[in-house]
Amino acid sequence: MQRRAWLILHGKQAQNEAVREAVQACRERGWELAVRLTWEASDARRLVEEGLRAGYPCLIAGGGDGTLNEVASALIELQGDASLALLPLGSANDFARAAQVPLEPDAALALLELQPTPVDVGMANERLFVNMATGGFGSLVTANTSEELKKVLGGGAYLLTGLTRFAEVRSAFGRFHGPGFDWQGDFLAMGVGNGRQAGGGHALCPRATITDGMLDLCLIPAPQDVGETLRVMLSGGMLGLDTVAVTARLPWLEVEAPDGLDLNLDGEPVHSPRVRFEVRPQLLRLHLPVDSPLLTGAAAE
Repeated sequence: MQRRAWLILHGKQAQNEAVREAVQACRERGWELAVRLTWEASDARRLVEEGLRAGYPCLIAGGGDGTLNEVASALIELQGDASLALLPLGSANDFARAAQVPLEPDAALALLELQPTPVDVGMANERLFVNMATGGFGSLVTANTSEELKKVLGGGAYLLTGLTRFAEVRSAFGRFHGPGFDWQGDFLAMGVGNGRQAGGGHALCPRATITDGMLDLCLIPAPQDVGETLRVMLSGGMLGLDTVAVTARLPWLEVEAPDGLDLNLDGEPVHSPRVRFEVRPQLLRLHLPVDSPLLTGAAAE
């Protein structure tokens, strides 16, 4: 295995001493590790292209779920054959936490020593997501949580934002259709998961795996007691969520929302009245722990 890697690091992490020390330790273990910083939204794609052109066999996404999405999307769009590792540096790190990628930079970079595993990705129309697409109230919370609050509270910022925006909760009407699955009605929130959790630790799809060729759907119908349902959702409790959710496991799903559907794809906002979700099996090669729950199917704790 060529011990060469190209780290695409979110610009906000340029002065992160733990990252600097981890990069140096990785180099001392014999890795040629190049570091490039992002500044604007288009930088990730440009840097992926540069890394592939320079012949690096492994790329590293240094940032949160959004950075992982940007780097993975560019890698797949450019049809690169490089593997991908994750250096989790976001406020929530939902994908990394569910996959049990270490949050300590040195331990995360140590995963470069492991062979990459082919994993699935999800598509929402033409947009890729590695972790999850969320819609409804959960999407509103993600979109309206400030960067300042996330700096102070990390993933807990999403919970606090949700608690303070109960008065703004509105249900949406949608029609959901997939193989052997049809549902329509008013709903509060939905998650289409390749991964398991979003919004700072809320396990909407707690049994999802990224090697089964399926997407996990979690749909929260609009109940009479909105406050109690939201309490269950925001508590992050898997067992409590199971009592109110409609769930399915599907290779594809079509959603029609006449008033439009607001989505977040790995934290990035999208609006559309019609969305086709589908899985693309084994389209990405990720460096993950061999006992990662997203690979083994072990239930979330």
